[in-house]
Amino acid sequence: MKRFATANWQGTGKEGVGKTTTQSGVLKDTNYSYKTRFEEGNPGTNPEELIAAAHAGCFTMKLSFVLNEAGFTADNIDTKCTVTFENGAVTESHLEVTAKIPGISQQQFETAVKDAEANCPISKLLNTKITSEAKLVP
Repeated sequence: MKRFATANWQGTGKEGVGKTTTQSGVLKDTNYSYKTRFEEGNPGTNPEELIAAAHAGCFTMKLSFVLNEAGFTADNIDTKCTVTFENGAVTESHLEVTAKIPGISQQQFETAVKDAEANCPISKLLNTKITSEAKLVP
């Protein structure tokens, strides 16, 4: 299986504008620019936000598989991924996961989270520090 996305950029790095489109069409000519990447409050996306979305989605699905293999089914899993971009490099991807999983202990949950953190395909792709926090809710 192969997936793709495209990007187009016009102009200089600081004043130029770009558009990105995903194969599925979920993003279609979505704007990105210097301002959407390095300033707050501007409409559009940026590569780090897209990496965070990919990592959160991939990790959450992998966690579901890991839990199933251990005999658990989550009622709900919410993951927030924060990607840190400093000095021209992604320096960390931090996962905050909150889940409702009947019958699981905190230790079993944390073990499953660490497994998913290490083994989801996006974690394996990223060449950066990956950390996580795991919280069970009743």
